[in-house]
Amino acid sequence: MPKGGRKGGHKGRMRTYTSPEEIDAQMKAEKERRKQDEEGDAETNDGETEEKQQESGSEDSEDESCQKRKGVEGLIDIENPNRVVQKSKKVTDIELEGPKQLSRREREEIEKQKAKERYMKMHLAGKTDQAKADLARLAIVRKQREEAARKKEEERKVKEAAAAAAAAAKGLHTLSLK
Repeated sequence: MPKGGRKGGHKGRMRTYTSPEEIDAQMKAEKERRKQDEEGDAETNDGETEEKQQESGSEDSEDESCQKRKGVEGLIDIENPNRVVQKSKKVTDIELEGPKQLSRREREEIEKQKAKERYMKMHLAGKTDQAKADLARLAIVRKQREEAARKKEEERKVKEAAAAAAAAAKGLHTLSLK
């Protein structure tokens, strides 16, 4: 036995639809009722407010007639203050030269790049702590290399002097044998 306890359920029943003529008749009746309400309100107000309401009423009716409603929107009157109507823009209306609004991530990325460029300029100028430490390390390495080169030169001179002394001693030794 299916859920619900019945054998057939609601799916086999015939559906009923409202005819377009009935919908039109209901819409006309609702418009007439609104007009009567507006006329009743207008009689109770001053002459000045009456003129304002007529002007605003004519503008509202023009706006409603200009907008084409899709699907069921034409049948159901919606008064939601939070509803945002999407307006379609033409390609010609879009401004390409105008200032572009950047997102938060894009702004942060640009700021990050600018900060990195500023740091690199200061680093190359030797104004940052890291640059000062690098220059000090470089100076120490240069001194060590100069000392190593000087020692190597001294050792080479000592070897040359020893070789010259050995050659001179050998030369004397060969002269004495002759």
